[in-house]
Amino acid sequence: MGKRKEHDFIGELEIADDVYYGVQTFRAVENFDITHERLRDFPNFIVALAQVKKAAALANNELGLLDEKLKNAICEACDKVMSGKYNDQFVVDMIQGGAGTSTNMNANEVIANLALEILGHEKGEYKYCHPNDHVNLSQSTNDAYPTAIRIALFERLSELMDAMRVIKDSFEKKAKEFKDVLKMGRTQLQDAVPMTLGQEFKTFAVMIGEDIERVGEARNLVREINLGGTAIGTGINTDPRYPKVVEKKLQEVTGRPFITAGDLIEATQDTGAYVQISGVLKRVATKLSKVCNDLRLLGSGPKCGLNEINLPKMQPGSSIMPGKVNPVIPEVVNQVCFDVIGSDVTVTLACEGGQLQLNVFEPVVAYSLFTSISRLKRACRTLATKCVDGITANEDRCREYVYNSIGIVTAFNPYIGYENSASIAKESLNTGKSVVDIAIERNLLTKEQIDDILRPDNLLKPHMTAEDKAQFKK
Repeated sequence: MGKRKEHDFIGELEIADDVYYGVQTFRAVENFDITHERLRDFPNFIVALAQVKKAAALANNELGLLDEKLKNAICEACDKVMSGKYNDQFVVDMIQGGAGTSTNMNANEVIANLALEILGHEKGEYKYCHPNDHVNLSQSTNDAYPTAIRIALFERLSELMDAMRVIKDSFEKKAKEFKDVLKMGRTQLQDAVPMTLGQEFKTFAVMIGEDIERVGEARNLVREINLGGTAIGTGINTDPRYPKVVEKKLQEVTGRPFITAGDLIEATQDTGAYVQISGVLKRVATKLSKVCNDLRLLGSGPKCGLNEINLPKMQPGSSIMPGKVNPVIPEVVNQVCFDVIGSDVTVTLACEGGQLQLNVFEPVVAYSLFTSISRLKRACRTLATKCVDGITANEDRCREYVYNSIGIVTAFNPYIGYENSASIAKESLNTGKSVVDIAIERNLLTKEQIDDILRPDNLLKPHMTAEDKAQFKK
């Protein structure tokens, strides 16, 4: 394997001929051996970096700053990077010092060396296409890097919304399947009033649906970019026309409605959008975890728990207890949610920790947000396909709970009053008798009246009017 010599202002290094990155990337690899999760593990981000570089090349050419030959070579190199063929050349650790400079230079060097080959030159012959002078023209890490983060976030949040629709649809299908399964509702883990299992699962679907909307709202926040602001937002080293031209080119390259911020100095240092997105991800994780808690509780047993639903049997549950099957899919989703909730603290502290005109902690913000989104996305699909789609109802158990519960005495309140209902409940608890039998024994209600009161239509939705109550007393 041959080697080429490359230099930066620190000194000279030998770089293997078969790699497309250069000296600054090499130094970053040596300096930041932190997570062992590299840029190559985040292909959306690599695409976003290439899209920024392509848009910049197109804008610079239109403004007369980059000749046609170089523009074409850089754009073709960016297309090659976007194809995914060169992902292995993006080797910098996701968490790094330098506010993302190493990531930006990794992209600049790979694209420059690809462009050199396209132009018929050798890697490292930067006098013909330079990572800084040409690929990074009219840019700084401080506007190119956060713009790429926002592009990648837009795509990843779109993917998360798609995954959330999958689990929402699964819950909606089960809501229809279970629409006639009468069961007992519970508050504070105590018997409350009847409902259907379908209503319970419909609630899960609605909860997820609301959060799909919240994710969509958060996604819109990253449409605003600071490309053109260069180092601190003043636009030093750029043509005054550049921000608007590169905005248009980025829209063309990405097919997304990215817009230039009204104040580029503010946009360069403000990380509020990341805090908002992280908070929405925490909201999604909190509610999804709550749903998983409910599924585990409803499926508890099978003999000594609620056992109202059957979760799919995925694997043996114990190395010592034969026959035990655990709710492993809800459990793993719970753990993903805990991780996402914890990452929100990281994002919050990183965004708060920035000083003056730049937040240097964007690498850990990007890493945390990308990771949380990916894990939530996979968790949603896993929960849908490996758990919810296969859930069945124990209808007899659900119905048994309803008719043996003191909770149905609540339905008697409009007819016999709260005091009588409370007295019946107390006797039922003390004696074990059903509330139905006690009400009949006390001549408070007839069997026919109770049957009417306990009709599912009357139990599951509002129905009592003054006319109904008067008719009942007659």
